[in-house]
Amino acid sequence: MSSADTDTDSGTDSGTAAFRHGTADRDTAPQFVLPLVVRIEKAAPPSRTDALETAARAVLVLLSDERAADPHGAWYQAVRDWQDARIRKVVRRARGAEWRRAAALPGITVTGGSAEVRVYPPVPVGGWPKELVKLQVSGTELADPVPPPAPEPGRPVLWLSPGLEMSAGKAMAQAGHGAQLAWLSLPPAERSAWRTAGFPLAVRTAEPARWAELTGSGLPVVRDAGFTEIAPGSCTVVAEHPALGGAERAAGARARA
Repeated sequence: MSSADTDTDSGTDSGTAAFRHGTADRDTAPQFVLPLVVRIEKAAPPSRTDALETAARAVLVLLSDERAADPHGAWYQAVRDWQDARIRKVVRRARGAEWRRAAALPGITVTGGSAEVRVYPPVPVGGWPKELVKLQVSGTELADPVPPPAPEPGRPVLWLSPGLEMSAGKAMAQAGHGAQLAWLSLPPAERSAWRTAGFPLAVRTAEPARWAELTGSGLPVVRDAGFTEIAPGSCTVVAEHPALGGAERAAGARARA
């Protein structure tokens, strides 16, 4: 399996209180992975930004689903075990009959403007369903026909690092991780409001000066473990949500600079 589309976290600036164990325990605990499958038909591939945003929303939809959030839910224990270990996500691609077989497995399909992403409950790292383990990890290079517009005011934004080159699949996994950290950092009422609104969000690449502010603002930051594509400890995504005081924190970072 190519490692290009695997995301493994190595710690964050916030959200860690949601984990039951310390860092050392997370390394030795049984390891799980969250599978995501993006539909890429030859004749009509999705745009890159829409695929990233759809993958991020798919992670949020799964985390908020009763099967994952309710202690009596069918997916609750798998999600809990996954979050208590290293949070791993793998994005694979499918089309045609592959997609139809993947869609028949228990999971949730989330649709964007041009993208379809199916997310599944976590599975052991070596225990992928046979319908998914055969899917390709490589080949998720996508493009935007036109540059995406500026995010709407007040919309949560997952800011990508301007200094890192990532494949579309890797960036989808990173965006999903950023969305997850934002979710874990929000109070219950804000989580409920975000879910009710349908998880609106944007994924954009930050300008270099803005990125420096964001990484010092105290907002949730994804730091990659460095197993795939980029150096260990690289900051890949900052999750800015209005309920987390993103604008105020960024202003404070500017004041301290």
